Amino acid sequence: MSGLRIEKLADRLVVTLDRPEKRNAIDADLVGELHDVCAELEARPRLMLLTGGTDGIFAGGADIAQLRERGRLDALAAINQGVFARIRALPLPTVAAVDGPALGGGAELAYACDLRVCTERAVFGQPEVRLGILAGAGATYRLPALIGEARAKEMLFTGRRVGADEALRIGLVNRVVPAPAELLPAAHNLLDEIGKGSALALRLTKLAVDAPPAAHPQLDLLSQAVLFEDEEKHRRMTDFLERRRAR
Repeated sequence: MSGLRIEKLADRLVVTLDRPEKRNAIDADLVGELHDVCAELEARPRLMLLTGGTDGIFAGGADIAQLRERGRLDALAAINQGVFARIRALPLPTVAAVDGPALGGGAELAYACDLRVCTERAVFGQPEVRLGILAGAGATYRLPALIGEARAKEMLFTGRRVGADEALRIGLVNRVVPAPAELLPAAHNLLDEIGKGSALALRLTKLAVDAPPAAHPQLDLLSQAVLFEDEEKHRRMTDFLERRRAR
């Protein structure tokens, strides 16, 4: 893969955007490579850490040179939106580790992940209206869900950039680290905590949280019924009771 670097660990994939000469801009080739990553994680579910590295750029947005030439049929093909939706629907949790700007499609890529960790120099923004388009790859619905309608509309209408401290305060990110060197360890620590849970319980919890309101409570009841019959549940609860008795 030319636009991504992939590190395969036992329980996770570390996916690094690797187009430094283009500020990690998201072009058609990179979209194709992200689809390949999704296919692998769908076939063999694992956690995912998605990052632009710690060189001061997450993703500067879509490739404007390509975007300028796209027509209405390209828009209807949901090129970026399709792969971001696929990332959002991955079976197990995902974490975006953001250093520096995450703008336009780059910000939407971060929103597609379940959780976000960033450095103090991270900034998020949606400049699309100033380029004559809208944020069509998820920001119009994921951003309001993350930070509320009024704040999301301000970002989408004005293109205003949000820094790390504000992003933490309004719920756009989960954690902020002071130095770039601390970013990936913090993201891995978060995934380590997530990974302590049952893989099936994590998978069904993610499905339940992301499901539309009309699916509840039936989805929760069905998911719990599946988990109550899972051998992993019995083992984990037995271990818990034995540890408590030992204390």
